[in-house]
Amino acid sequence: MTKRSKNIFDPGSPEPFKLSRTRLERFLKCPCCFYLDRKLGVDQVKGPAFSLNSATDTLLKKEFDVCRAKGKPHPLMKKYKIDAVPFQHENMDVWRENFTGVQYLHEPTNLLVTGAVDDIWVDPKGKLLVVDYKSTSTTKEIDINDGTPWKEAYKRQMEIYQWLLEKNGFDVSATGYWVYVNADTGQARFDGKLVFEEQIIAHKGDRSWVEQAIVDAHTCLRKKKAPKPSKDCEWCTYRAAVRGVGVE
Repeated sequence: MTKRSKNIFDPGSPEPFKLSRTRLERFLKCPCCFYLDRKLGVDQVKGPAFSLNSATDTLLKKEFDVCRAKGKPHPLMKKYKIDAVPFQHENMDVWRENFTGVQYLHEPTNLLVTGAVDDIWVDPKGKLLVVDYKSTSTTKEIDINDGTPWKEAYKRQMEIYQWLLEKNGFDVSATGYWVYVNADTGQARFDGKLVFEEQIIAHKGDRSWVEQAIVDAHTCLRKKKAPKPSKDCEWCTYRAAVRGVGVE
C-alpha cells in the first residue's frame, strides 16, 4: 500500500472537504484510523466486495422503483401496514450514488457531508422515511436492538441520512425502516437459486448527535498529531502487534 496523495484534509484550504457517512462512522469507531486516513493518506486495507449484498440491493431498488413510477406502495409495505409510497424526486438517482449521495455543507467546519441512501418513502403528510436495504442469512430472529456493534452502526447510518435530508430542507420522520432479506438455508436443494424471506424492521432514530460528531471529526483533523490508538480497534491492535515483534 502506498500513501495516498488525494482526499487529504488541508486546514489551510478554502475548498470544502468531503466527509462521507462511512468516514464519519470510522471516526466514531477509531479517531486514530480516521486521522491516518483523511489527514495522512494511509487508509485501511480494503476487504473483498460484498457482491451478493450488492445484488440484492440492486434487485430491491428495481422492485421499489416500479412502485415509485406508479405512485403505489410495494406489497411488503402493505403487509406491514406502512402508510407510505416510494418517494418520487428528480435527484433520487443522485442520492443513491456512492460518490455523490445526499450532500450538505456544514459551514462551521467547511465539511461537505455526504451519504448515499438506498431508498426514501413518503407518508401522506409529506414526511420522508429513510429506508435501508440489508441482506443476511441466519436462522435466528433478527434483533436490531441486541447491542451488536455493527447493528448500532446501522442505526447511526440511518440517522445520518435523516440528518442530511433534514438539512436539505425536507420534513423527515424520526421513524425509518430496514428492508431485510434473509437467505433461507433450510431449503432441501440449492437448484441455482437462493430463497429469501423478507421483512421490514422499524427504527425511531435520534439524529441529535450528528452535528457534534461532525464538529469532533473536524477537530480531530486539525490536530498536529494522530490520536492515540483505540483499545477496541482491530487495526490499531494489529499495528501494535506488528511493532511488538520488531517489524516497523
